[in-house]
Parts: sequence; structure tokens; C-alpha cells
Amino acid sequence: MSAFLPSPMMVHRLRSVDEFVAFRRREASALAAHQAEIEALVPRRERAFKVDGFSYTAGRVVSFEVDFKYSWAAGVVNWRERVCCPVTGFNNRMRGTIHLFDLEMDTYPDAQIYVTEQVSSFYRYMTARFPHAVGSEYIGDRVPLGTADARGIRNEDLTRLTFSEDCFDAVVSLDVFEHIPDFLAAFRQCARVLRPGGRMFWSVPFIASNHANLIRAVVRDGCVEHLQPPEYHADPLSSDGVLCYQHFGWEMLEQVKRCGFRDAYALCYFSRAFGYLGGEQFLFVARK
Repeated sequence: MSAFLPSPMMVHRLRSVDEFVAFRRREASALAAHQAEIEALVPRRERAFKVDGFSYTAGRVVSFEVDFKYSWAAGVVNWRERVCCPVTGFNNRMRGTIHLFDLEMDTYPDAQIYVTEQVSSFYRYMTARFPHAVGSEYIGDRVPLGTADARGIRNEDLTRLTFSEDCFDAVVSLDVFEHIPDFLAAFRQCARVLRPGGRMFWSVPFIASNHANLIRAVVRDGCVEHLQPPEYHADPLSSDGVLCYQHFGWEMLEQVKRCGFRDAYALCYFSRAFGYLGGEQFLFVARK
């Protein structure tokens, strides 16, 4: 492996599609160079390959492992879900999430944190760093909300959380809100359980060129009505997957503020040095 030191990572805080358009205009040359560089990394034939970079979660230079798993077309790398650290196992998306959480959330080790997942390597990582972190999954009516099943998995519905008001310093939700038909109720619940000044940190499928959300399915009279072809994402608790009800646009930030937060913004980032490849990526922060 050649010597490799991380260069500073630029993080852009954006609040609207107009700010995003201005960002792309301002950073056009850097984005084009990034795209050209990652295209040059991809072998002509589909085979696993390696990319050197600095793994934030490992704290050192590694050879990231890249393949064509989860690709949506031949010869295309799903950069967000690959570029895996051989030390920690975290892919591009998870390494970036942990890195940006540390940069943006200003969270102390004794913080009270609610993570809207429990059966994941991310949750295990968070509980190792934050002993007071609490996680959950939605497991339906198998056990009452707010209680755990025989495996120790806590059952919570994000639209009607059982936690008391103002009890958490931070809420972390990764790729969950898109699976909730009434996502506004979920935003309101997250605001309710956060202390004043607390922050929500989340990711969702995001259409950066859209102001409006893309609603893929709705629930009417207890039945799912598909407005777009059904899209299912991986579910750690079921091989059937879980339905995606919406992809979000910039109006999501306005909706979050109407649900009890005083500010909300996107973190837009990319970095060849840290292995955050595939163009600009997005995470979101809201402050109560």
C-alpha cells in the first residue's frame, strides 16, 4: 500500500434546493474531478478491487474493499453500500455516518441517545461508545410497545414512542423514515423525546434535485396503495424486505421544523481521501 494521508474533508451545510444548485455550481470542478477519479478506479470487468484511503472508523490507512454487490446496472458500483473497511467492516455509508456524527453532534460519552435500530453493527458500535444509548426495532404486536422480546429486542413504533418527553440528548435514525407512511408523526415523536437543544441525526433516500418528496405508496383505509412501482429495502428482521413509502426532497427540512425543531439542514460531503466515493452524499441534522 502506498503512503496515504487524509486531506481535509469539506462538509457543506445546505437548507434548500437553491442552496444545493449554488453548491454544485460553486464546486463544479471538484465534483467533476471526483467523478473522473472514481470512474478510473473501476476495472473494465466486474471483479472485486481495492482502493487505498483513510478509514475514520479504524483510525488508519487501509485498502478499502470494493465489489459490485447491490449494483443496479452492469458495471456500476453501488459506492454508498460498498467501499468496506477491512478492519471495522463498515461500508462507505456507515463510515461517513459515524464520521459526520462525531463532527456535527458534539455528543459526550454519557449522553442519552436513542438509536432507531437495534439489530445492527452500527447499534453495537454506538453502545460501545455511549453506554446510555438505547435502541429498538418495530416488531409489531409480538410484544407490547416499550417492552423487549425473548431476544432482548425492544419494540417501538416511531409514530407513538413510549419514552417520556425531553429524555434524550440525541436521536439517530438511519434509513428508517422512508418506511413509515405517517413520517410526520415520527418526526413529531422524535422532537417530543428530545431535550431542548437536543439534535436528531438521520439519513433517508434523498433526491437532491427535488424540492418535493416523491411519495411511492400511501395507506388508505388500512390498505397500501402504490403510486410508484413497489420498492423494498433489506430488513434485518425479515427476508421479505420492507416497503419504501417515500423518497425525500428538500421539503423534508421544512416539514421537520414544523414538527417541533427550530433548525434543520443537510450535510453534503464527499471525499476521496476518506473513501466517501460516488459523488455528494447526504446526512441530516435538526436541532430542537
